[in-house]
Amino acid sequence: MHDPRARRFDLIAFDWDGTLFDSTAIIVRSIQDAVRDVGGAVPSAEAAAWVIGMALPQALAHAAPDVPREKYPELGNRYRYHYLQHQDDVALFAGVLPMLQALRARGHLLAVATGKSRRGLDQALQQVQLRGMFDGSRTADETAGKPNPLMLQELMAEFDVAPERLLMIGDTTHDLEMARAAGCASVGVGYGAHDSAEFAALAPLCVAPSVAALHHWLLGHA
Repeated sequence: MHDPRARRFDLIAFDWDGTLFDSTAIIVRSIQDAVRDVGGAVPSAEAAAWVIGMALPQALAHAAPDVPREKYPELGNRYRYHYLQHQDDVALFAGVLPMLQALRARGHLLAVATGKSRRGLDQALQQVQLRGMFDGSRTADETAGKPNPLMLQELMAEFDVAPERLLMIGDTTHDLEMARAAGCASVGVGYGAHDSAEFAALAPLCVAPSVAALHHWLLGHA
């Protein structure tokens, strides 16, 4: 048995897209194609990337402000269509599996807190190497979209973990804002959707430039 006092954090919650899963470019392209399909002004890659991590309706409304509200269902359907064309092209970032396995071996509880839908996350978690890897998960469509702290609050309640014993790891300001609103510490990653220069104001414990750097930091500080 590992001594729990040797751990700073009992529960480590990860964002999915852009943090564990290398899907940022495909999400950006799918947003742009969906907006084009419904006749909206196509957002820049930067504008499309900024909304990653939000709940889908909120993200699309922000990325396509000129698209009328009555077209949102069609916009969402077109996004899902384009994303599904490429979902088999994306995979976990190199180094993610060994990192998760090392954290589990040290006795941490692992969770996912994502802007994806429950259906989308469950499909991703069907990969053989991920079965049994995570102790819990929350998605935006069953709780609230980031930066609302509800998904972290629900995970803390489920596992009876105090805010200071939960660490949130993500690639966007939405992730770090959610952690701060929940009273939890955060770590940012610099290889995802948002420019990590934006993270400083949200006071993450670390900004990891790579999965390898994240793995190293977690083994030394989590």
